[in-house]
Amino acid sequence: MAKTALITGASSGLGAEYARQLAAKGAHLVLVARDRQALEQLAVRLRSTYGVEVEVLGADLLKRRQRERVEARVADEARPVEILVNNAGFGLPLAFERNDIEDEVRHLELHVEVPMRLTHAALGAMLARGHGRIINVASVAAFIPRSTYGAGKGWLVSFSRWANGRYGPRGVTVTAVCPGYTHTNFHQRLGLPPGQEGVPDGMWLDARDVVDESLRDAARGRAVSIPSRRYRVLVALARFAPPSLAARLGERGR
Repeated sequence: MAKTALITGASSGLGAEYARQLAAKGAHLVLVARDRQALEQLAVRLRSTYGVEVEVLGADLLKRRQRERVEARVADEARPVEILVNNAGFGLPLAFERNDIEDEVRHLELHVEVPMRLTHAALGAMLARGHGRIINVASVAAFIPRSTYGAGKGWLVSFSRWANGRYGPRGVTVTAVCPGYTHTNFHQRLGLPPGQEGVPDGMWLDARDVVDESLRDAARGRAVSIPSRRYRVLVALARFAPPSLAARLGERGR
């Protein structure tokens, strides 16, 4: 029986790439995002290319009733979800003091509360079966001070490390994926056209490589996946940087 993967934020970027690569491995999919039309278009391509079943679940995860529908689908023992990919997210300008505080609250909810709730919903059925995989898309910003984005991703990494140690021996692994700057539409949604992100060319990653490496790390049961050697070196060096220097490094790029 084919495994089923549920992916949030699946309409574009890393979410869509996770959908493509998991479909190529034969997984059936449940695609979750606000943009149902984009999900339907992606679903048609995946069905025709890979011959897998694709379920579309349009939902705004910041609206309680819509999020609860997704939680119920994750927890449905009659239609088991073997792989949960918590990928939905968005960015804000780094100037916390100028940001609308309600935008910051929504940002916190989507990056921390939503994956926590979906992970909780998934664990019951996964632990009962004795197997399952949860992938939480975080960021290298978890290791380098970067306003509330880095703070939220830091929570996700810490939680994933603990959960992997707690539930891994019972067959359910939890992996925090921490990519660096990746070519997706993330920055365009911040109003930054390609080339205006303030990021050196050598620091960009390809979404296909990020997803491929992270899936291999998750299959190995690793608690943290940092795709690409250059970012693993950067994270290692960041541990020794004084807080003021680390904060300045975190201001680089958008």
